[in-house]
Amino acid sequence: MKEIIAIIRMKKMNETKQALIDAGISSFTALGRILGRGKGQVHFDILEGAENGYQEAIEQLGGPPRLVAKRLIAIVVPDEMKQTAIDTIIKTNQTGKPGDGKIFVTDITDSIRVRTGEIGDAALV
Repeated sequence: MKEIIAIIRMKKMNETKQALIDAGISSFTALGRILGRGKGQVHFDILEGAENGYQEAIEQLGGPPRLVAKRLIAIVVPDEMKQTAIDTIIKTNQTGKPGDGKIFVTDITDSIRVRTGEIGDAALV
């Protein structure tokens, strides 16, 4: 089993959720609003606002880098579904611009469904 943790843009959550369901991955956990930043030094929402002429955004451009709101999705899938999940997340979230997100993959040694006591991959479906 693999755990896939994806950090994506806020506005991509509904599209990602539907794409995962369409790919056969209907169970996952999503954290509402998380804050973070990559290696970039610009808050892209502020930059976009400044480019559109919003004075408030223009005034904030000179300040220190701010944390950007994102969504975090955690998915646990059988090994054979790992690449499907990764490909679906990339296809849905890749814009080619900084801030598209990150995906982390870790091994999961076991899973247990509390309600039924099912173990391993059986607890995932």
